[in-house]
Amino acid sequence: MLSYQHLYHAGNAADVHKHALLAWMLEYLTQKDKPLTYIESHAGRGLYDLGAPEALKTGEAAMGLDRLEREIASEHPYRRVLARVRAAHGARAYPGSPLIAASLLRPTDTIHLAERHPAEFAALAEAMLPYPALVYPVDGFAKAHELTPPTPRRGLMLVDPSYEIASDYADMAHFVGVIARKWNVGVIALWYPLLSEDRGPAPHHAMVDALMQAHPDALRHEVAFPPARAGHRMTGSGMVVINPPWGLDDEARRLDRVFAAPG
Repeated sequence: MLSYQHLYHAGNAADVHKHALLAWMLEYLTQKDKPLTYIESHAGRGLYDLGAPEALKTGEAAMGLDRLEREIASEHPYRRVLARVRAAHGARAYPGSPLIAASLLRPTDTIHLAERHPAEFAALAEAMLPYPALVYPVDGFAKAHELTPPTPRRGLMLVDPSYEIASDYADMAHFVGVIARKWNVGVIALWYPLLSEDRGPAPHHAMVDALMQAHPDALRHEVAFPPARAGHRMTGSGMVVINPPWGLDDEARRLDRVFAAPG
């Protein structure tokens, strides 16, 4: 399915969680003077306008970035990237994960971005023109398999599917396990939504249980937040990180305080 477009959800609370963790990890990895590889399986368009009609229609940024940004330290790499992107593209510009990566990585690092949706890929390719990133209009799961293990071998992969297809949950533990075996030194970060159980068991539970059983040293971090609107099923955001960088657990605890702050 190719119907998902993140512009409707850009800057929501899940983005703040996911992107703050990602920015911290990338800055940590660049402290060593060795090149690294960044791979993203579902890149989206890279740059979003939170003032666009699509974003305003859902109002999710108001419940996310607009509420939470002030709770994050100004020196945090996520805050620094936000400031840089706004200076370049306007006050309501918001960087997706590809632009966060491109802003924090170095000329010696390699960036691979896959995005299958034609319109999203076109926007991604335009957003990444100033950066030495490789962009692919292909299935992200297949591209991830093709690229691993990468050169350089140090690095991080972000797996962030839309979960439009129910089988994504069932397939994810196997997919991540295969990638982790092929790229045993890579940091593998899987994002997933926390869903309410008012319509039955939330599908992420079995997926995360399988991942943690197979990778007991992985870091699992989840934050809860109110649904963006009545009937919206997402009530939180989660990430499992295989081979987590040292100190990521401390950063996760800092984010717990951010999300616990009064709205």
